[in-house]
Amino acid sequence: MDLRLNGQTAIVTGASRGLGLAITRGLVAEGVHVTAGALKSSAELDELAGAGQVRVVEVDLAEPGGPARLVAAAGDRIDILVNNVGAAPARPGGFGEITNEDWQASLTLNLMAAVRTTRAALPVMLAAGKGAIVTISSANAFLPDPAVMDYSPAKAALASFSKSLSKEAGAASGSTRSARARSPPTCGSATTASRRRSAARPAPGPRTSRATRRTRW
Repeated sequence: MDLRLNGQTAIVTGASRGLGLAITRGLVAEGVHVTAGALKSSAELDELAGAGQVRVVEVDLAEPGGPARLVAAAGDRIDILVNNVGAAPARPGGFGEITNEDWQASLTLNLMAAVRTTRAALPVMLAAGKGAIVTISSANAFLPDPAVMDYSPAKAALASFSKSLSKEAGAASGSTRSARARSPPTCGSATTASRRRSAARPAPGPRTSRATRRTRW
C-alpha cells in the first residue's frame, strides 16, 4: 500500500514495543524518517534504526521536559506526530487501593505526555502550514472499567483534548471540516474507535483495545 508518505518525517512516542513499534515499522515501510521516542530502546527498534530511517531518542515522557526534548531532536520539520505512549496497570484491589501517586502517574503518562508533546510539535506544523497528529486512545475512554479506574478517565480526557485541538488547529489553518473514519479526512478529526456500547451494558473486564483520534490540516 502506497500512502504517499515517502520522504516525510514523523515522531512516534512509546516506540520500543507493541503498537508504537508496529507504527514505526509501518511508517518506515512507507519511506518516512522517524524519530522514535522511548524510555528504553529495544532490540527490534535498534534493528530499525540500523537501517538508517529511524533515530532512537531515549527519553522519559512522564517528565515535564521530556516531550520537548524529543521534539527538539526531530529537527525543524515534523509532518506527522503519533502520540502513542501510555500504560494501563491493572487495579485488582479497586478504588480504595489506588493511591494519589497512582492517579498522578496515570494522568501524566496517558494524558499530559501527549499534551506536552503536541504543545512542542504543533508550532512547527503550523509554521509549515501542514501536519498530522495521531493520538492513540482506548475503548476505556468510553467504557470505564474499575479494573483500570485511573486509566479510563485519563483516556477520556485525552479524547476530549484531541477533539478540542482539532477544532482550534483546523480553524487556525482555515479548515474545520470533520470526516468519518471510513472516509479519510483532509482536515479536522477522525475517530476509529470501537462503537460505544449501551451505558447499561457492563464492560467485560479490562479493555486494552486502542482507538485513534487524528487531527489533520
